[in-house]
Amino acid sequence: MTANSVFCLSPLIRITLLTLYIALTIPLPFLAQFTNAPVPTGLLWVGISIGFVTLYGVLTERVIVDDQGIQVTYATWVPRFFRKGWSLPWSEVKELKPRTTGQGGLVYYFLTEEEKAYLLPMRVAGFTRLVKLVQAKTGIDTSDVYPLAQPWMYMILFIFTLLLLLVDVWTIATALA
Repeated sequence: MTANSVFCLSPLIRITLLTLYIALTIPLPFLAQFTNAPVPTGLLWVGISIGFVTLYGVLTERVIVDDQGIQVTYATWVPRFFRKGWSLPWSEVKELKPRTTGQGGLVYYFLTEEEKAYLLPMRVAGFTRLVKLVQAKTGIDTSDVYPLAQPWMYMILFIFTLLLLLVDVWTIATALA
């Protein structure tokens, strides 16, 4: 019997997506005020706040692997109707099936005997260790399974997001002046 292995979303991915959200939304209330838009500034701030909490909730995804199976869960404060998660016993896993995404990437699904499909979480920290555990628990060859996006892709997105934040600072300063 081994202990549970818990894999959280990669911190680089979480920070990048939260920062991008901030960079894309924070200037909106200032621009609405500057242009005398009919949308109240307070309403924009409420919407931005709700969106941030929602995005943060989605980014609390974690994968739990133990001797019985694999499970995807979210923080307890995330409503189940919003992000429910899933659990799959190892005994029900028939195969790991690759599928091409609309952008040309490759994702993998666990397939059961009943042909139900469960997406293999690919944006977790320690993905290589997760894949090795999947192989050890199921006997499925995972030597060709790689993450959808490499860390350097998120690093580039993060750098461009920081540049966008600089533009935001200029935009907000201009709107307030």
